[in-house]
Amino acid sequence: MGCSGCRVRFNFGKVLSKVSVFFTMVLIFTYLFYCLTGFCDSAPRTLYRQQVSDYDALDDHRRVLDELRPSPRLLPDAQSQRNRSGSADAEQVDTPGQFPQHMSESANEESAQSNGIPVSNTFGTKRFPQAIIIGVKKGGTRALLEFLRIHPDVRAVGAEPHFFDRFYDKGLEWYRNLMPRTLDGQITMEKTPSYFVTKEAPSRVCTMNCQTKLIVVVRDPVTRAVSDYTQTLSKNPGLPSFQSLALKNSTTGLIDTTWSAVRIGLYAKHLENWLQHFPLSHFLFVSGERLVSDPAGEMGRVQDFLGLKRVVSDKHFYFNQTKGFPCLKKPEGSSRPRCLGKSKGRPHPQIPSEVLQRLRDFYRPFNHRFYQMSGQDFGWE
Repeated sequence: MGCSGCRVRFNFGKVLSKVSVFFTMVLIFTYLFYCLTGFCDSAPRTLYRQQVSDYDALDDHRRVLDELRPSPRLLPDAQSQRNRSGSADAEQVDTPGQFPQHMSESANEESAQSNGIPVSNTFGTKRFPQAIIIGVKKGGTRALLEFLRIHPDVRAVGAEPHFFDRFYDKGLEWYRNLMPRTLDGQITMEKTPSYFVTKEAPSRVCTMNCQTKLIVVVRDPVTRAVSDYTQTLSKNPGLPSFQSLALKNSTTGLIDTTWSAVRIGLYAKHLENWLQHFPLSHFLFVSGERLVSDPAGEMGRVQDFLGLKRVVSDKHFYFNQTKGFPCLKKPEGSSRPRCLGKSKGRPHPQIPSEVLQRLRDFYRPFNHRFYQMSGQDFGWE
């Protein structure tokens, strides 16, 4: 019996040894397979990109808080209300002689660079933007930027830098220091809608890089003007009526093109200025209406234009019936979906139908000219 038990233990030991060798070989071959397919390199790179994303998320959060920080403003008189109520900068009004807090925070890094310390650090490199959303105000630029930021290869400034229209005298290095850090293969972006209507902006952007890709989100100019007015009215309830601002004379019905809410919608005129410095192939015109009705479709066009893999798709969106526009589905690790703020999707005031028709008639030839120039018919009738 004792000898028989020895043989059983000996045979069991041989089987166990063979099983151990088998699983060891499986692990070795699995490791070699993943290394040959590049997984060994991509895993650290994925972790590295996540570090960059987390680092810049904190940076963007600070910038958003700075945007929301109230600053003292003087109330304009009645005449200046008419001239400034729908200005291209109405969304962000800064105290004269100052610039946004988040921009001044870059001074330490700028000083470091002047002392010989490179902009690059362990989290990536600050680069000039390869693509800019240049317009238009109240067209859907914020939604487009937020949708793009889902993409792992897009890094964007959260706040509007306003470099090419307000702070150009600060210099290009100051501008670059505002940019988020990126890795090779990632795209740096920013959006400032007032660039499209700023006369000096095209030449200034070209001075930085004439190969910059330019995205313009456009919307029916009549609807856009009403939305522009609605935003300004929410900040200044004492604003004159829409029709009194839009019409030079209520009897003749002549449109007042000096009012910026009307002037911004002359897309063809603004595009002519940009085409003096950039070829049409450098532009992508995004439909603000389709960005609402078919966000995944428009985002597909945007990703193709930027040379990105189509990552942002239908699975990322749902339509919010209350707000009347698409929102992003709940991200992993988040307790709620992501929608644009309360300032988006405001109900518009009632505008007399004859005033709206007058505006449609006014814009029609400009719209048709824009369709010809852009090669797209947006169907604004």
